Amino acid sequence: MWTTFFKLRVFCCLFAVLMVAVLVVNVTQVEYLDHETLSGTFIDSSGQFVSSQATGLIRNPYCGYEHQTLSSQERLEEDALLAASKWQVPDADLVPFVKSTDPASSYFVILNSAALFKVGSQLEVLVHVHDFQGKPKKYGGDYLQARIHSPKLQAGAVGRVVDYQNGFYKVFFTLLWPGRVRVSISLVHPSEGIRVLQYLQEAKPDRVYFKSLFRSGRISETMKCNVCLPGSLPLCNFTDLYTGEPWFCFKPKKLPCSSRINHFKGGYTKGLLTAADSAFFQSGVNIKMPINSSGPDWVTVISRRVKETNNLDISQGSGTFPSGYFYKDQWRPRRFKMRHFNDPDNITECLQRKMVYLFGDSTIRQWFEYLTMFVPDLVEFNLGSPKNVGPFLAVDQKHNILLKYRCHGPPIRFTSVFSNELHYVANELNGIVGGKNTVVAIAVWSHFSTFPLEVYIRRLRNIRRAVVQLLDRSPKTVVVIRTGNAQELGPEVSLFNSDWYNFQLDTVLRRMFSGVGVYLVDAWEMTLAHHLPHKLHPDEVIVKNQLDMFLSYVCPLET
Repeated sequence: MWTTFFKLRVFCCLFAVLMVAVLVVNVTQVEYLDHETLSGTFIDSSGQFVSSQATGLIRNPYCGYEHQTLSSQERLEEDALLAASKWQVPDADLVPFVKSTDPASSYFVILNSAALFKVGSQLEVLVHVHDFQGKPKKYGGDYLQARIHSPKLQAGAVGRVVDYQNGFYKVFFTLLWPGRVRVSISLVHPSEGIRVLQYLQEAKPDRVYFKSLFRSGRISETMKCNVCLPGSLPLCNFTDLYTGEPWFCFKPKKLPCSSRINHFKGGYTKGLLTAADSAFFQSGVNIKMPINSSGPDWVTVISRRVKETNNLDISQGSGTFPSGYFYKDQWRPRRFKMRHFNDPDNITECLQRKMVYLFGDSTIRQWFEYLTMFVPDLVEFNLGSPKNVGPFLAVDQKHNILLKYRCHGPPIRFTSVFSNELHYVANELNGIVGGKNTVVAIAVWSHFSTFPLEVYIRRLRNIRRAVVQLLDRSPKTVVVIRTGNAQELGPEVSLFNSDWYNFQLDTVLRRMFSGVGVYLVDAWEMTLAHHLPHKLHPDEVIVKNQLDMFLSYVCPLET
């Protein structure tokens, strides 16, 4: 009897372990291309395919994050998100610069370039990378960005990159407009540089540091602050009581913690790299450098017949890639018809009797700036807030429109924010009643690029919880998430705000808000697909397309 009971317990334990494993696999399961089976896992943002195998880099729990109290579901989700964001780089000793990826020696080939393609067809491009000695590389891990474009048509779209981990990459494009279409492939960082970025993310998360001024009477002290502070010095604990978001400052020697006046960016740590590592981050050599084609870099695309083109764009599923494309400098989402708000009166009509809340970093502050500049009746009310910091308020009394912007809570790299203005997005959402005349837009990404992903996951988890509660109490509230975007990179910026870091954040954000009932403005694909140079704060034409998409969610076309 006891033997039977023991066997039954063992079987139950094994079955439970198996079910957990199946659940994790299902959470991280990827979509495979219909025409080819690939060994690895797709990251479902803008394009790079990476293996789900371990990178060889051991993740160390960051500061107090190993003490988080997570439910079993939250723990499973976090593990799945970290697994989906892993990047396979060579598990080898230090690679000399001459053996690292050289974009000038690498090349790409359009497969079957002589064929005539139709709109909607798939285009495949093979990339082969070489080192600075001209020798083919035997491993992958490079971060590539790929786009197709037609300059005369002001058209562009991104491609999906597949890493075969042997020096070969394949890029898949969907051809979305007729005419001559060119292919462009860029090396953002070589795999050897990615190893350095991974190390900095895990070992040097405080390489951007923050400070706060403490003052009482004539006494003032400036102290260092961050999500986590090493050492054993006394601390002021400013952890948010509602969200549990951690924030600490070293305690002033003479003043109490309650005397904190403001928060500001302290600076960027210098001397992070050895001379050998610095060689992997050279402008004009291996940062965002083009890879040339070995043969034609363009194909001819012909139009489909009318019956074939019906609903070509809007019939795609939720996993549509790419999510849209530019044509004549206008963004065309593939899942719905986007309106173009070219006249201020159109925007006024859309936002009439609405309260619009913009929360996040400076990339969504651009929306506030554009709207108040473009719509004459939307007048900014002077709150006396610091320039580029906020909070900001604009009103249109005639049409009963209220527009607000507020930055997210720390970490935030603004010049100076008063302590009493450090509000967390989740707490702000909890204070909104919501309803059919309430619109919320959120962009939280850029200021988290230096931290391990657990920090960002926690922030999004709190925001998502507040969003779900808002939609539960007021289902007609419109909530829009603006993704991150690509930006200009140099040797120093790469160590703090690399597109590779932001690609990871983008992957996490899309997965965490999938199925929540929010709308997505795909700023990531917009900046990669457009012909203009990448910028942290995109040019006006891109911002306008972002707002056209945002307003199309608020006031969709009647069908």
